[in-house]
Amino acid sequence: MVLGGLLVVPIGLIMAMTGQATASPTPPADTQLSAARARAVVMGVERSLGFEPADREFEKLGYDIESRIPGTGKLRFIEVKGRVSGAPTITVTRNEILYSLNKPDDFILAIVEFTGEDTHRCHYLRQPFQREPDFGVTSVNYDLAELLARAGAPG
Repeated sequence: MVLGGLLVVPIGLIMAMTGQATASPTPPADTQLSAARARAVVMGVERSLGFEPADREFEKLGYDIESRIPGTGKLRFIEVKGRVSGAPTITVTRNEILYSLNKPDDFILAIVEFTGEDTHRCHYLRQPFQREPDFGVTSVNYDLAELLARAGAPG
């Protein structure tokens, strides 16, 4: 006795049979390449503002760029997130959030919004996070549009 059944039909087959164009799959983004591009953009912005940036991404300190203010020795700690324009979220690690809360006046969340192959917008957000994540949390997804609404021009 058969009580139920299941038929799996690929969406491409259904679209072809109904005469609809099949969407080509979006190739996966190389996140390391995107992150490196975003850091390069922010390093250039920091230099244009007169600061002395150093890439610290691979040291896993809770930020990606350490930018020295000439003449004072004071440091700016910048976490860089690169996203395609229209992306829904940004993922931030627990370590990044905790560092921002420990250095609220010196921490910047830099969001590089890639609007095309060679075009982008750079946004700086100070004091981006209000509270630390629960103990067992390793990362948190934030709404990109909400972060961009609170961000401003680099400076």
